[in-house]
Amino acid sequence: MSLADIRLPDTLVAMGTEESAFLREADRRINEYLDAGSDWNAHGFVPSDFVVVHSALRVIADGPVAPGNTFCEWGSGLGVVASLAAMLGFDAWGIEIDRDLVAASEALADEFDLPVSFVCGNFIPADSDVCTDDTGETAWLAMGGANAYDEMALDPEDFDVVFAYPWPGEERVIEELFDRHAAVGAVLLTYHGLEGMRLRRKLLDRAGRRN
Repeated sequence: MSLADIRLPDTLVAMGTEESAFLREADRRINEYLDAGSDWNAHGFVPSDFVVVHSALRVIADGPVAPGNTFCEWGSGLGVVASLAAMLGFDAWGIEIDRDLVAASEALADEFDLPVSFVCGNFIPADSDVCTDDTGETAWLAMGGANAYDEMALDPEDFDVVFAYPWPGEERVIEELFDRHAAVGAVLLTYHGLEGMRLRRKLLDRAGRRN
């Protein structure tokens, strides 16, 4: 695998007033839906620590970390991370398998007039040969659904930054998907619960060459 770790600062980057207001509203909506017994839990919806993720995104946005500013969230849930990326100047997309979550993501982003696009479908490319069958009973990768990239008119290699919050057992598959399909130089940002964030850059193509 040709992924190299990039060290993130130990101290969180301060959040602006607009981002803080957005996260307060996002937290309110998440709690409202979960308290109401929403079906989101049935589709594996678990939010990450958005303050920690925002700090990592700010580091990527402010420094020469990624080759460009095209961003995609794999499994975008309520779309909070993709929306934060848009607030930080990324050309942001989110891919989510659940239509209700896509609709909720669009409603939240529209309230804050954020230029972010959400697509209902699977972030695993239709022609991918990465095996997702051995990710365990709690994994949500092999769920079928439409090929999101067809609707986006983009390919995985078109994104400079990819974010994912892997379920237990999915970490290796997410890494392999990114390593197989992302462009050389692109970066993968992943959230791992109590273990925090991890940022990695793809160094080599399939033939073992650097661009």
